[in-house]
Amino acid sequence: MSSPDTFEDRASIAEAPAFTVRADASLPIRSFVRRESRITRAQQRAFAELWSRFGIDADVAQLQPEQIFNRCGRRVLEIGFGDGESLAAMAATDPSTDYLGIEVHRPGIGHLLLRAAELQLDNLRVLCADAATVIERQLPDACFDRIQIFFPDPWPKARHHKRRLIQSPFITLLARKMKPAGQLFIATDCADYAHAILDALKTTPELHNTVDGDGFAPRPAERLPTRFERRGQQLGHPVWDLAFIRRIK
Repeated sequence: MSSPDTFEDRASIAEAPAFTVRADASLPIRSFVRRESRITRAQQRAFAELWSRFGIDADVAQLQPEQIFNRCGRRVLEIGFGDGESLAAMAATDPSTDYLGIEVHRPGIGHLLLRAAELQLDNLRVLCADAATVIERQLPDACFDRIQIFFPDPWPKARHHKRRLIQSPFITLLARKMKPAGQLFIATDCADYAHAILDALKTTPELHNTVDGDGFAPRPAERLPTRFERRGQQLGHPVWDLAFIRRIK
């Protein structure tokens, strides 16, 4: 799990759409590459038949969660859900909470649409879009009780670190979208990325660590293991979890 090529599904699970701020904001550095694997007929059918039920078109100027879910309650945002199995399981076990997933990998989205229909998940909606654009421009501030990012692409080569999703500007943006006392859960299998994320979170004034000693967290009970993680565990690969909370002013 320490390399993006360790498993064939690294791209599908870790290609979270995001951005890195640079001097020329019109040319953002993407943290994802569309290495699209073959979409199956079932996944194509899912887009054709189920998108109107579970999908949210990203071309609207503003997205209002209350209108998306037709209710006002707890909300969770997952960025880069991969094949969507763990996200679907979370939504199924917690029907009182609304889950919004953002992903760019169409086969993974198709897989999640099929699972959502199978499990009758009225509390799950999906966006196929660049998360940075959606989060920054289309979602209101202070609208999520939890934001979660599991196993983002580590971009292990030093020259590619600028492409990593979780850096200080993006963390500040996420904090803005969290409600007071909202949670931020992150997990990675890449040691140096884990420590870089921890350092960036610790220097974000809006957030504070839930762990005494300001270190890594045990896996939160809410975070169900992904297929990618289970396969890594069989090989003895460690995982670093981080759990921060938005400060209450």
